Amino acid sequence: MKAKIFLLSACLLLAAGLAVAQQPLAPGPRFQPGAAGPAPDPVRGNLFPPELIMQNQKAIGLTDEQKTTIRGELLQAQTRFTELQWELQDQVESLVSLLKQEKVDEQRALAQLDKVLDVEREVKRAQIGLMVRIKNKLTPEQQAQLREIRGRGFPGRRLPPGPQPQ
Repeated sequence: MKAKIFLLSACLLLAAGLAVAQQPLAPGPRFQPGAAGPAPDPVRGNLFPPELIMQNQKAIGLTDEQKTTIRGELLQAQTRFTELQWELQDQVESLVSLLKQEKVDEQRALAQLDKVLDVEREVKRAQIGLMVRIKNKLTPEQQAQLREIRGRGFPGRRLPPGPQPQ
């Protein structure tokens, strides 16, 4: 019975972790336990998602040089994200195979979970690194324009299913 509860708990934790790892960092407010409601994401206020920049490149006066540099950064990041996605899938499959056993070796399962979490950390690190490199290519004026555009809500922003903010 304890093994089944552990397996179910681990699967739920893993599914939640994978969902978070695959979400972009910048869009939307984040929930903070004990807070009255969603709190603003401190990352969102200081970095810009690539789709916001690309959808507003004319409005912010992105130069050809900036476009070329940002495209290069995005292509490089896409390759890295694909590698990390494959690695994450491999690590998750290994963890699931350990958890499927009738008697789960807790030490091995937790060690494998650490490997999954390490890859998830790399995904987040790569996301932040990309957005920092892109931000550093923008002028202060362009950054101010993006903050204003983001404050109005940009058309390409896809909100998750469920209740939408008013």
